[in-house]
Amino acid sequence: MIDLRTDTVTLPSAGMREAMARAEVGDDFYGEDPTVRELEAEAAAMLGKEAGLYVPSGTMGNLLSHLTHAPAGGEVVGPEAAHSFLSEAGGPARVAGVSTRTFPQAEGELDIGRIASLVRPASMLAAPTVLLWVEQPTRGFVVGLDDLAALRRLADGRGVPIHFDGARIFNAAVALGVPARDIAAYADTVMFCVSKGLAAPLGSLLVGPFAFIERARLNRQMVGGGMRQAGIVAAGGLYALRNNIARLADDHANARRLADGLRSLPGLRVDRTIVETNIFYVDVAHDDMTALELVERLAEHGVRINRPAVGRSTVRFVTHYGVEAADIDAALDAIKGVVDTGLASRVAGSSSIV
Repeated sequence: MIDLRTDTVTLPSAGMREAMARAEVGDDFYGEDPTVRELEAEAAAMLGKEAGLYVPSGTMGNLLSHLTHAPAGGEVVGPEAAHSFLSEAGGPARVAGVSTRTFPQAEGELDIGRIASLVRPASMLAAPTVLLWVEQPTRGFVVGLDDLAALRRLADGRGVPIHFDGARIFNAAVALGVPARDIAAYADTVMFCVSKGLAAPLGSLLVGPFAFIERARLNRQMVGGGMRQAGIVAAGGLYALRNNIARLADDHANARRLADGLRSLPGLRVDRTIVETNIFYVDVAHDDMTALELVERLAEHGVRINRPAVGRSTVRFVTHYGVEAADIDAALDAIKGVVDTGLASRVAGSSSIV
């Protein structure tokens, strides 16, 4: 089965498993797990921040950012498609007690003027803006450094911190050809995952100033994220940071290879001219096959992609560790076969009517 649903389905390599088996561990609640401490310090240094906090998931890392940055009753301004706003179970409102104000984002660009118009001071009527939120990358699009610099100037002028949901920030760094710290420099805090393209079994890091991370550590305990001998899984994250960043370029190349092949197939429309990272979307405009039917038929031919949202015709493709160029070619053959079968059925149906 060629699994193109997401990059969280990766499996740890033999080298990563060995590192996890050899990990030195202790009780992380007491700050006594040396492997967790090493991962937190290394993650912070790689992104140019003072300290780091290991958490079980990116969703928890983002929630801690809301809780730690934003006083209850404040407002977070970010893109309307932000994962934290749409796909994290309502945590910002339900747990952190913040509201969100959103702006549309075309591909990776930030409309700084539009964002500036949404930032509000405290008043008797309006919730004050307490945090600016950015995804980097977002839906596979990379936000340019010039836009991030302009957002930083806006934030500094208004006295509002910036948080990056950088779940795949190393994909953005590889795409831009810069160290991840050059991207993170524009944010006060950053969350990134080691469990996606970096192929560790689980976990994310929240990095930022010492004082912020200590408050976030308290909030992690509050929401049930305190851990014990977590060094076993933290070792997988360390291995990922030390061995799996450069190879993200292979995932990007495979995504471009896949997108180029899909462009030649009738009824499938790739949503971007240039595939920058490992994610892109395809609109299914096939006369005799819905997006859901495409997903179901591909599964029968050994290719998995996520089901479209209800009422939508768009599906997502994600390349990752464990999917090689030969797998991309095999997937393209399967997709072509499914699409051609649909076209043949339409022609046959038309002929029978005539």
